[in-house]
Amino acid sequence: MKRTSSSVSKAAQAEHRTYTVRAVMRAAAILQCFSSLGEILELRVITQRTRQTKATAFRLSETLVEAGLLERVGAHGYRLRVDLSPSRRCRIGYAAQSSVVAFTATVTDSLIAAASEAHIDLVVLNNKFSPTVALRNADSFVQQKVDLVIDSQIDSTISAQIAAKFSDERIPFIAVDIPHPGAFYFGADNYKAGRLAGRYLARWAGRHWNGLADEIYLIGADVGGPSLAARMSGMYDGMIEVLPALRTLRCCHLDTRGQFERTLDTLRRYIRLRKLRRVLVGAVNDLSALAALQAFRDFGAEEECAIAGQDGCIEARNELRKAHSRLVCTVAYYPEHYGKGLIQFATDILAGRSVPPAVLTHHELLTPQNVNKIYPNDNWLSSAGRGM
Repeated sequence: MKRTSSSVSKAAQAEHRTYTVRAVMRAAAILQCFSSLGEILELRVITQRTRQTKATAFRLSETLVEAGLLERVGAHGYRLRVDLSPSRRCRIGYAAQSSVVAFTATVTDSLIAAASEAHIDLVVLNNKFSPTVALRNADSFVQQKVDLVIDSQIDSTISAQIAAKFSDERIPFIAVDIPHPGAFYFGADNYKAGRLAGRYLARWAGRHWNGLADEIYLIGADVGGPSLAARMSGMYDGMIEVLPALRTLRCCHLDTRGQFERTLDTLRRYIRLRKLRRVLVGAVNDLSALAALQAFRDFGAEEECAIAGQDGCIEARNELRKAHSRLVCTVAYYPEHYGKGLIQFATDILAGRSVPPAVLTHHELLTPQNVNKIYPNDNWLSSAGRGM
């Protein structure tokens, strides 16, 4: 006898039902009848919502209490002890300062890895060192209704505007390296980091020039506002602390926005116009430091300078390893560790935990003497990169 499709369907349903444990289904219905963790339901309400008899609902509810899935509240109430609501992945917006700067690229890579490990959706945009783009990216995060924003942008003149956009929408905001009004801060203690480099630079001058430097150049980025200015102040104060006589020297402040080409062009003009001797150079970042070094080399005057950088990027670390290089130190900020720190900071904020207004990153002085100890794997990474 040929079986109809209807009889086949009923047979399949019957076969499927043989695997169903009705008592478990009824217990699940009790758990699902609660609308939230905080809701307290009396037995009569559970009975109504699940359409079970009072006796069945009572027995199952008491069993769920013993299993730790419900808790008894008062004489007749029950409350959930487990959250059964479907979890929504957290969405965090991240605007990188640039995609072409090694430091920022390392921060981005570490942040993407940390977000993936924490099962967080990361919306990545690029500020491209442009205030216009940074403002547009802020608007994009607002439109996308992200849960929190991590923003890395250097222009202090628009920091209040960006912060206001997120404040108006009540979106928590973490500013990376450059403080913004009302935002949480994640980054370096810039004055302390600058002072580390300045003190070492002066000690170097004491050992190699008998403390008899002739000029000081501070290569900064005024666009960064007070934060990056503090880094340069720290450098100068560190020098003066070790060699007070340096206070009498001419100190030249150059604003090159922390960019390699701009620094290179500016230093070439200075070197071309005057005969420089024993110049101490403090740079706001390693890009500026390496550009200054290149400018002195172009004029055959490398021996007349001693340069301190900031960031500890791999290019600067490799330069420190060269014999007799006049990049004498830099300060490591460990951008490869930013991701985990930022994600932990963000999740604490979103969870409503008590957090400080600022998380200061670890930094450490790098010199030719300790660079291989602190970064022992650089040679392997460089050879691996060439192999790829």
